[in-house]
Amino acid sequence: MFGGHFQDPVPEIKLRRIRRPRSRPGAAFAVVPLCPARAPRLGPAPRVADGQTAKKMTKHWLTVRLGEVMQHYTKYIEAPEAREYPKLSVKLYGKGVVIDTPADGATLKMKRHQLAKAGQVILSEIWGKKGAIGFVPLEGEDALCTSHFFLFDVREDKLDRRWLKAIFDANYLQEQLDAEAKGTTGYAAVRPRILLACEIPLPPLTEQRRVVARIVELAAQIHEARTLRQQGVEEAEALVISNHVQLAGSRKRRLGEILQLDEDAVSVESKALYPQVGIKSLGGGLFPKSAISGTETTYRTFNRLFAGALVLSQVKGWEGAVAVCPKKLDGWFVSPEYRTFRCIEGEARPGYLAPIVRTEWFWSRLAHATRGVGARRERTRPEQFLNVEIPMPDVRSQRVGESVFAEVEALKRLHDETAVELDALLPAILDRAFKGEL
Repeated sequence: MFGGHFQDPVPEIKLRRIRRPRSRPGAAFAVVPLCPARAPRLGPAPRVADGQTAKKMTKHWLTVRLGEVMQHYTKYIEAPEAREYPKLSVKLYGKGVVIDTPADGATLKMKRHQLAKAGQVILSEIWGKKGAIGFVPLEGEDALCTSHFFLFDVREDKLDRRWLKAIFDANYLQEQLDAEAKGTTGYAAVRPRILLACEIPLPPLTEQRRVVARIVELAAQIHEARTLRQQGVEEAEALVISNHVQLAGSRKRRLGEILQLDEDAVSVESKALYPQVGIKSLGGGLFPKSAISGTETTYRTFNRLFAGALVLSQVKGWEGAVAVCPKKLDGWFVSPEYRTFRCIEGEARPGYLAPIVRTEWFWSRLAHATRGVGARRERTRPEQFLNVEIPMPDVRSQRVGESVFAEVEALKRLHDETAVELDALLPAILDRAFKGEL
């Protein structure tokens, strides 16, 4: 993703594509870092994940309180009109402000409200301590805000809104807000005076604009890299399915002809520890979680995983929560909501099925086996799952397919590594910006 040295604190993002040999059917692409072992290294800048904050270190810029560049907006309406109002949702950890479900003024019980103006700052009283702060978007003009939210006007003679937006995007204020929030742990309120007492680095307006322009430029490159990565993932998935269908030809099988329900149910004991495994939707696969004791669950049994088991989430299988268990998770535990299946010898191979079941081509078929929409969709029962029919090559052809799929999986692993690097880039860039090093 980057060149071989890092003299520039934020190097240009360089991308290339890797194509599989032409002798193979189809083609796979990958966006990979040119220096995957080192990128990105932007000095000591921390990665800013959910719940963490950028470090405040400025060497030559003024540090000011927000009260010097923002003013609390205190205009209220006592009785909303009997009409529909836009409503706002302020996301945690500096993730921005979006439009929520409209509110009907005639049905509101709380009488004291404010009408937001586009471009104002909005703060959640309850979740401000977790970075729930941002700018009201254009479509949020005249949105109805309850007394649990506070609005602020920005002094544009001192502060470029985009600079303050970068502060919010980096979740720069969370540490200060969390430290000063008053009340119980579950309801530690952030009042306007607390926000206005927070300190931010404030370079001259011309410097704010220069740095913001650089941030926008680099963010666009990161977005391009993410887009290319996603294209590579989609092309790799298409290669898997095209090979699968070609190998199967006209041969079709119900899943019940190649898999059988096989569950190792283990009774939960209060003093025992059970290392847990979760499963991600959208083909994200299995992942390890912390162990829990028998006293920390209401389940009476857990299902113990075994290498090669096909694991299906009854609740989210229809949206891609299905995967084959790798050797490293053999002996770990899942809830009874995760059903496990074993490949029937001579009919299916776990190594062949693993990349197949993680594709949208496969799990979209599970949606047709159940009724309902979204959260109301019924569970995918084993009998429904096993009744799904798919093209399926014989075992001999599956062995041929595994060698192709192994190369595709290696490329996808590179994509996953690149995704981690891309996620770390923007927080590191913002951290550099607030240090005056961009």
